[in-house]
Amino acid sequence: MTDLFDAHRQELLNKEQPLAARMRPRTLDEFIGQDHIIGPGRLLRRAIQADQLSSLIFYGPPGTGKTTLARIIANTTRAHFIAINAVLAGVKDIREAIQVAQERRGMYGQKTILFVDEVHRFNKAQQDALLPHVENGTVILIGATTENPYFEVNKALVSRSRIFQLKPLTEEDLRQIAHAALRDEERGYGKSQVQLQPEALDHLVNVANGDARAVLNALELAVETTPPDDAGIIHIDMAVAEESIQKRAVLYDKEGDAHFDTISAFIKSLRGSDPDAALYWLAKMVYAGEDPRFIFRRMLIFAGEDVGLADPAAMAVVNACAQAFEYVGLPEGRFHLAEACLYLATAPKSNSTLAFFEALKTVERQTDSDVPTHLRDASRDRKGFGHGEGYLYPHAYRDHWVAQQYLPDSLQGKVFYNPGDQGYEAELAATVQRRRQAQLAAMVEGMSSFVPEILTFAGENVERDGERWLQRTVGNVGQQLARIRERVMQMAAIQRHHVVLDLNAGTGLLLWEAVQRAPEGGVYALAWQKEQAAALQQMAAALPELRRPHILTGTPEQVQELLSARDPALRFDVILGRNVWGQSAERALLVRGLSACLGEEGRLVLAETVPRYTQRIYQLVDAAHLSPELMTRWQAAEEAIYNNPQDPLVQWDVSDLQATLQAAGLDVRVQTETHPLTLRINPALLDRWFGARPQGRPSYATRLAQLLDADEIARIEAILRGQLQYRTLSWTSTVAYVLARPIRK
Repeated sequence: MTDLFDAHRQELLNKEQPLAARMRPRTLDEFIGQDHIIGPGRLLRRAIQADQLSSLIFYGPPGTGKTTLARIIANTTRAHFIAINAVLAGVKDIREAIQVAQERRGMYGQKTILFVDEVHRFNKAQQDALLPHVENGTVILIGATTENPYFEVNKALVSRSRIFQLKPLTEEDLRQIAHAALRDEERGYGKSQVQLQPEALDHLVNVANGDARAVLNALELAVETTPPDDAGIIHIDMAVAEESIQKRAVLYDKEGDAHFDTISAFIKSLRGSDPDAALYWLAKMVYAGEDPRFIFRRMLIFAGEDVGLADPAAMAVVNACAQAFEYVGLPEGRFHLAEACLYLATAPKSNSTLAFFEALKTVERQTDSDVPTHLRDASRDRKGFGHGEGYLYPHAYRDHWVAQQYLPDSLQGKVFYNPGDQGYEAELAATVQRRRQAQLAAMVEGMSSFVPEILTFAGENVERDGERWLQRTVGNVGQQLARIRERVMQMAAIQRHHVVLDLNAGTGLLLWEAVQRAPEGGVYALAWQKEQAAALQQMAAALPELRRPHILTGTPEQVQELLSARDPALRFDVILGRNVWGQSAERALLVRGLSACLGEEGRLVLAETVPRYTQRIYQLVDAAHLSPELMTRWQAAEEAIYNNPQDPLVQWDVSDLQATLQAAGLDVRVQTETHPLTLRINPALLDRWFGARPQGRPSYATRLAQLLDADEIARIEAILRGQLQYRTLSWTSTVAYVLARPIRK
């Protein structure tokens, strides 16, 4: 009887739950968003599906799916699952959970996952009580937090966990969630006749600001408070939507990341002499409720630190604005904040403070925009999230200014500040306009140098042996190859959660670096021969199973077919390759296949040695020892090698490569670099040039034989052996570095 009452009570609770709770996804297939950590091929998705989880911490804003992911894990794992809330639980609850975990392990050999919601709420004693049991594997910890775990969670716990950063959901994600709630007959409103106008949905999605819970709560309020018409239809129009959700909540914590990152962006924008960006970050702080006195204090510091004697009046102006604010207060005091901000950004005193209110309207109307990674505060989490990477320090450049991005991506080109035509300010108009144009040009031309934010991070103690092995392997290449690899990786901008494909993994030059850079994503490696694949498998055995690359065997033209057989939905964030182009006889087919495997924001990065620009052997000798006629014939014979229309290795130029990629709908940028190489001419190398090859590509001598007779080739070989044997020479080659991306529609 008790079980019946319990079941009935649970059924009532399920029916009475809010819509956001009822619509919580139950499986990975139902989960919407966060593709950077649980998309096809990602480490976390594979770990969940394989039930091979290690300790995790989910970090991100409210309504992005942290608790939902934990519950999905609970539904799929074979481990025992215990959930506690750090606000309600104490040391006693932790000890009870540990005791259960120990009993399960001892009696059934079963692992235990301990989910701690709001893990940042644990005090030091609670975290210390949990640490040894995470360390010895008694429990696998899954923590969820809205606060930066690097300084809100015990460092020892962080170092033993993988951190996955969840981002605010996109507007398209929120639309899918809303439509799913309207269709679902069991948990949503599928049995009701609800007509949601497109503009009403747009309002709900826009103001929800990336929060799934917010959009579902607003939708529930709209449906439940709107009576049906005579036909039983519930009409949700713009007026109803505006009543259901009215004001955007800007993500901002006065003691957390947003506080430090935003003030950092504000100061850097002032230093960079960008009044538009400075006004935007000021507006964001004021709108979120930051203490204006704190902002004035930072501007007073800035006046002395970054303006100084270049304009001694700056300190007096900012100080006067601060004193005026004390007299006036809010809201009118915002004029004085804006005036001090504009003065520091442009140096002269300005009466154009109304520009601040245009910036404030932008904050109110538009979806909250992330601080660009290079502007974020780098003092605490540069290593973990890459904050501050790529920031150009203006004082290091001529005139103490350099063109770089200060506004968010969504606001590039937005103008808030228009210099007046009176007094000293009139002289600023040309400077401000010139700098705006330079910044926009830098954004267009410098897209390949964009520094992305790192969204996952593994603690120092996670997989240390595998990391050491990778570092040794990556470091075991020559100096020139290391330069090529570094250039490719710089263009690829691989993040820890990326899914990467190496098109020519046989040498391992790019493969092991990619594995090292994407520990929470996944790396696929294409070996062109079975022997190469076997060697790579043997090397990968030194890594933990989930870190090992997926080895494919085939040609680059077969990539799409090989991957479709594994996972048709798999798309790559980065596809890498070195000397792939020259080996392909069907380049149009190759490019079509690669384009199909590339994600919408993906990058194709190639390093291709251009044979027709490479060092010529005849240029290495002293021509005085050969007759002019033979020297001329030798030159013609060697040049013919690089102009053979039947040889795919040489029958292309940089323009051909670029045109083929563009024809496949890719935005292509190519840069060529000449790489010097120190080459030791030994007998073995000369034997390869002039000896017979039983199979594979013909030797140098065989190619010369197309235009020279045997006696002429013998004389050339003799002069090379006589002049070059055992000498060290400078050999040059030209490498084309290619960055291609799908064109955004």
